[in-house]
Amino acid sequence: MVVSEFVSADGLCRGNEKTHKYLRFDDDERPIGIQIFGSDPSMMADAAALVSETYAPDFVDINFGCPVKKVVKRNGGSGCLRDLTLVGKITRAVVDATPLPVTAKTRSGFDEGTRDPVRIGLQIQEAGARMVTLHPRTRADMYGGSARWSEIADLVEALQIPVVGNGDIRSGADARGMKDKTGCHGIMMARGTHGAPWLFSQARAALAGQAIPPAPGIPERFRVCLRHARNAIDFGGDPIRATMEFRKHLGWYTKGIPGGKRLREELFQVTSLDRMEELLRGYLAGHERGGSVG
Repeated sequence: MVVSEFVSADGLCRGNEKTHKYLRFDDDERPIGIQIFGSDPSMMADAAALVSETYAPDFVDINFGCPVKKVVKRNGGSGCLRDLTLVGKITRAVVDATPLPVTAKTRSGFDEGTRDPVRIGLQIQEAGARMVTLHPRTRADMYGGSARWSEIADLVEALQIPVVGNGDIRSGADARGMKDKTGCHGIMMARGTHGAPWLFSQARAALAGQAIPPAPGIPERFRVCLRHARNAIDFGGDPIRATMEFRKHLGWYTKGIPGGKRLREELFQVTSLDRMEELLRGYLAGHERGGSVG
């Protein structure tokens, strides 16, 4: 199951062209949910109705988890967790505005003083959501420290709707460990898949009790990277801009390889797919001669 990049309810309702571009998807990406954020229940309802009618995803997801300052200062994302009454009102407004299932992603609280994932989850459930995803960090934690998987287990026990666990999944074994330790109904993987999309197949194998396939060697990693780049450029429309936006992925795909720092310095300057391919081929040729490519 896939969830879109989160989009502003305000931007959607005002007809912002850039915001609407985030909502394109192909049918082969289904089942897919469109994730919206905002702090005004009425506007969130209008946005939910708009995406349901215009884009027809399989579900609508509410973001109560984003910790980014520019979102939080407008009371969006995890900013809503300072007022659980507002969390309930937003969820109910969205549920009433769409015939599609409504889900929500949340953190455990805004800070340690408001940390209460069970109370947050109950508020979301009582307002009519069909599933909750918990990232067991607070907004104040950002991405530091360790995700408290025990809070996912507490939420599973407390709710009657499915709970999806999120946080610190960097390997197939991590996915299996979260399932075993929390009893969650699903695993959401996010930052751990950056530059490592094979994590999905590794997690599936681990959850099925099968042998976990090894991570690919550098040649296969680069092949996947270039396929990803071609898809991103085809989807982006503007080849130069799409290539420049893809540079962050080049950093992730080359993380941890011998001589990766020097390669990244060159990759972060690319403006074309041809140059990207040239640099990656050159790296492989040099390291194959040295016998250090996995």
